[in-house]
Amino acid sequence: MRTPFTTVLLAATLVSAAIAPALAQTADPAAPPSTSPARPSNDTSGPVAAKPATLSDDLRPKFVAQTPADMVASKLVGLNIVNGAGDTIGQVADLVLDEKQQIKAWIVGVGGFLGIGAKYVAIDPSALKVGRGDNDTLKAVIDTTKDQLRAAPEYIYLGKEKPKDAQATTPATTPATKP
Repeated sequence: MRTPFTTVLLAATLVSAAIAPALAQTADPAAPPSTSPARPSNDTSGPVAAKPATLSDDLRPKFVAQTPADMVASKLVGLNIVNGAGDTIGQVADLVLDEKQQIKAWIVGVGGFLGIGAKYVAIDPSALKVGRGDNDTLKAVIDTTKDQLRAAPEYIYLGKEKPKDAQATTPATTPATKP
């Protein structure tokens, strides 16, 4: 049985173990900056002070600040898609990224009611124009009809294939990877 003291001790141990590596890499603020002159790379006459690490070094992650033009996926998923006539014909259900982390396809839900019974189709990124509309709200436009989306091959996540008898009654399916 764990006592409150044991729980606190365990939590303190885990926190100290998590921050110890970070503290070990922190430079001593009292240490004077290195003033040794740079040497040619072929000079082996003695030890060389290492260059201090910065956030721009490849050894550390790069941090990015959001700009007003950026779009985040959490605001894109669920976004209604309209055609040129202004008819709502689907909704962004998911994004597929390739190995280079570029959008490979927009997964669009068409038909159904409140997500139930919706069919998912994969749309080429160049076919769906996503941008800002009035009041800086996101807007997705595609040049197609709801009937054309319904007739498109269904997008099926890998590992979520339909039973064999259900596949025989539906049009050709396109297996895909689940993010």
